[in-house]
Amino acid sequence: MIPTEPTASPHAPLTRSLSWPHLIALGVGSIVGTGILTLIGVGADRAGPAVLLSFAIAGAICACAALAYAELSAMMPAAGSAYSYSHKVLGPGIGWIVGWSLILEYSLVVSTVAVGWSGYAAPLLEAVGVPGALVKGPELGGIVNLPAILIIAVVAGMLALGTRESARINTVLVVVKILTLSLFVLVALPAFDASHLTPFMPYGFSKHLGPDGVERGVMAAAAIIFFAFYGFDAISTAAEEAHNPGRDLVIGILGSLAICTLVYVLVAAAAIGARPFADFAQSPEPLALILRQMGREGVARVVAIAAIIALPTVLLGFLYGQSRIFLAMARDGFLPTSLARLGARGTPTRVTTLTAVIVAVLAGILPISEIAALANAGTLIAFAAVGICLITLRRRQPEADRPFRVPGGILVGCGAVAGCLYLFISLPTKTLIACLIWNLLGGAIYAVRGRPGRR
Repeated sequence: MIPTEPTASPHAPLTRSLSWPHLIALGVGSIVGTGILTLIGVGADRAGPAVLLSFAIAGAICACAALAYAELSAMMPAAGSAYSYSHKVLGPGIGWIVGWSLILEYSLVVSTVAVGWSGYAAPLLEAVGVPGALVKGPELGGIVNLPAILIIAVVAGMLALGTRESARINTVLVVVKILTLSLFVLVALPAFDASHLTPFMPYGFSKHLGPDGVERGVMAAAAIIFFAFYGFDAISTAAEEAHNPGRDLVIGILGSLAICTLVYVLVAAAAIGARPFADFAQSPEPLALILRQMGREGVARVVAIAAIIALPTVLLGFLYGQSRIFLAMARDGFLPTSLARLGARGTPTRVTTLTAVIVAVLAGILPISEIAALANAGTLIAFAAVGICLITLRRRQPEADRPFRVPGGILVGCGAVAGCLYLFISLPTKTLIACLIWNLLGGAIYAVRGRPGRR
């Protein structure tokens, strides 16, 4: 039988302090952020009005992955998420590669979001006398991106104070964020013009290279928009802190994805219907731009302010998730086991601090914009691995105790694997090459010191 407690853990378990409403808020906070606020413009540039179809495809693939996560997290309520499942079901070698991919996903997401938040905060800091060189990284001519580092420190401090306390703050911010997106839909949807949907699929379905050197098509857009959906996997890292993992994790994972999919479809439909997609396809703030083009300056300002509110909740969700994955890897010996020690409040203070330092360095000095798409590649590898774990356990242990059993589990697992593979090959070619290099590096590290008995 699959063990229900973390393996190779010489340390005390995490405090169970989260219920399913906290987990839904954690998921929604992680999912709804830069994706819907900015990527709808990128997606429209890649697919035209058919970006609606791109959202549907990405959401369907994520639904298969979410169902697989729900079953596995209820069976194995461990903090390591996809890393722990792969380690137990597929072996330590595959577990390491999945963990390595998750490091890529979470580090780049947290760092990229922190840099994005800094873009909104920088003008305010410069207005009070902070030198411009301290609010921009070297790639933009500065010395260090201080706001990005500070917001990571603030969120890490919240997590160190206590999981329940940070979850309560996150819940309030998530409610504000959903209300703001609802406001956009209420203002933009009445201006819906069906003519803006014609031609619906100007760039075709499959990925192809356009004359301007940009890869376009419905699937090219879906591979990028996929970024807007993930975050629900951070819920599975809360397994040890959920009051009733068999119930709470399932509700949290499926509930947050359902809420976000509904919000995304409504926001995308309102945006595409309100203005021709070419009007906002290149904008870094497409929703606010659409509202300004409609003459709704006041609402546009509210949406812009909401972006500042939204991004820290994404940071909290992903920084939380990455610290728990590092915790699981430390317990298994892939990282120093001393990092797995808990603080006085029952939270992994050491590993949270390490995680914050790593992503703060990335956000403060590295050219994140060129490699952020790698986060999608790492996530797709992890999601596919979870699908394979679901299929493997259904075949290997069909009668095992499953607090939540996905109907048609093998088909769902195959859908997750096949969908993630299709999205993976639809990523930009340079991203695939970079992902290969990253995993070759991870494989080399594992060969040198990752195997048991080699440390």
